[in-house]
Amino acid sequence: MYTELTSIMFRTKHRAILAVSVLLLCLHPSLAQSTEQEKIRLTFGLYTTDKPTVLVKTFRPILSAIEKDLSVKLGKPVDIKLQISGSYESGVAALVNGDVDFSRFGPASYLSAKEQNPELRILALDSKNNTKTTQGVIAVKESSPYTSMCDLRGTRFAFGNRASTIGRYLSQAYLFKHGIGSQDLSNFNYLDRHDRVGHAVAQGSFDAGALKQSTFKKLKAKGLPLRALATFDNVNKPWIARAGMQEEIFQALRTVMFELDAPQAFKALGQKRFVPGFDKDFVGIRNAINRNDDFFYKKIPLNTATTDVD
Repeated sequence: MYTELTSIMFRTKHRAILAVSVLLLCLHPSLAQSTEQEKIRLTFGLYTTDKPTVLVKTFRPILSAIEKDLSVKLGKPVDIKLQISGSYESGVAALVNGDVDFSRFGPASYLSAKEQNPELRILALDSKNNTKTTQGVIAVKESSPYTSMCDLRGTRFAFGNRASTIGRYLSQAYLFKHGIGSQDLSNFNYLDRHDRVGHAVAQGSFDAGALKQSTFKKLKAKGLPLRALATFDNVNKPWIARAGMQEEIFQALRTVMFELDAPQAFKALGQKRFVPGFDKDFVGIRNAINRNDDFFYKKIPLNTATTDVD
């Protein structure tokens, strides 16, 4: 009886408070409007390097953590919307044109965006171990007879997106370094996403392919019969602010990212923290892009090709 009476009193009190709140908002709608007006709304942009559902699971936790700490830092509620573009080109255009406030790109896409809009600024780089570099993988099927890069002459090769750092520019530069140009492959194609490259190689549709190391490990963990034939270095992915972002928000966002304490969110992202990044970090990748025609048109002297296994 006592418990039931207490429950009735609680519900009555709760309804009274709710009624008063509604009445206040009716009498003073500006209270709700002012709260909404003070909210800082930001849009974070991505393009489809993986399935959209995978990208949401990967990025929503870290964005929510940033959102929370940024609200405290700025003293106003912050809402970060996630926008996923259907292609590399549309994702880059969204940042270049200011349709999103900040994005996380591969290095090649950053360089393309920077060339189109020099006012873009790097907020931070991903990092797994306090360094600025990660790796790309040249993968083959686990049962493949290939043991060195020179074995890939005459094979079918799967690249990622035509604008991908690992999926195209760095992997083609790496093949060229080891004496393999486009004319030395029996066939090659661009499959757009890293996971598609991995699946195509595992299924035997291609003899080898280039994909990022994190996707390679995920596919291996799922049981796909893949083997790393070689690896090569890449600069970690930059988070980039649009041109004209308010300086207070830019600086607060950088500070929050560097100080972020969110282990589970970083785990979902496959990283451990953010580190400072600068345009000069991407000089090597810029050179690989500028010399990409070598892979397609330059004849390779056989006695100068590197044939080491790495």
